[in-house]
Amino acid sequence: MSWPFLAVFFSGWLFVDASYRGPRWQRWVFKPVTLLLMLLMAWQAPVLGAAGYLIVFGLLATLIGDALLLLPRERVLYAIGAFFLSHLLYTLSFASQMTFSLFWPLPLTLLVIGALLLATIWSRLEEMRWPIATLVAMTLLMVWLAGEHYFLRSTDFGFSLLAGASLLLLANIVWLLNRYRFSFRAADAIVAFCYFTGHFLIVRSLYL
Repeated sequence: MSWPFLAVFFSGWLFVDASYRGPRWQRWVFKPVTLLLMLLMAWQAPVLGAAGYLIVFGLLATLIGDALLLLPRERVLYAIGAFFLSHLLYTLSFASQMTFSLFWPLPLTLLVIGALLLATIWSRLEEMRWPIATLVAMTLLMVWLAGEHYFLRSTDFGFSLLAGASLLLLANIVWLLNRYRFSFRAADAIVAFCYFTGHFLIVRSLYL
């Protein structure tokens, strides 16, 4: 996995750097390139199975969502739909590999995080309220199932899923706060780092 890892790392670093201080063309190039490299990495996993294919299709949905946000006139509603589909496919992948259990502190913590986030941005969302609320709910569900994996077995596989899903949640939180409540310069770089690292850790689970 060393060469695919190095390719993803280098391409992702160029995008994160561009998000903070680089030219716009560099962001346009290296965001889809990094996701395509991760798709290739996922496709080369030793054994894909149903759960692996769901992760591959989730990455494809993410790629479509990113393409919609990079258009000259953003298609935010459609992009949110694509990200919702991506997280749904990840969630189905996690659910297909687990025996259900319930670790109460995790869903309670996630409910608090979701409620605080929506309360902070709700008045600024206008017609986007319910699409974004649905995306947040799906992302929280994805993190919950990934967490159940880890707390049930405490394996490296479960940790990779939990860390990856948690970073995708953090990326969404920063993106929404920056877009709808208050802007800060480092937001794009933080989102890019959490976003790519989160997807990479989920793809990495296919090798464990």
